[in-house]
Amino acid sequence: MKAELRLTDTNAASDSAGKTWGLEGNLFWWVVSGLGVGIAVFFVMVVAFKAGLFLSFGVAALPVLVCLSYILLLRQGKPPGYDRDVIERFASGPGFGPDFVTPKHPFAKG
Repeated sequence: MKAELRLTDTNAASDSAGKTWGLEGNLFWWVVSGLGVGIAVFFVMVVAFKAGLFLSFGVAALPVLVCLSYILLLRQGKPPGYDRDVIERFASGPGFGPDFVTPKHPFAKG
């Protein structure tokens, strides 16, 4: 009987991109960027445009909400490239191919 220990590389850890704040991979950078832009917009509205706090907060919340909706609707839990496919579909239509026509039964009325 051999007493030699056999080691096998399984690569189990290389399949996951990890999670930060419950978001897959590097998606938390979108949240950080949205917060940074929101803070910058808030201070520009308050200091440069002399806007009220509630108006400034409302306008500054828009970049954060856009980033969060992009992440949660198009990236989180979706296959790679899903976001690009959805945006391309909205921008250029369904693509090319034959039109699908439901065939009618020969004995159907109408």
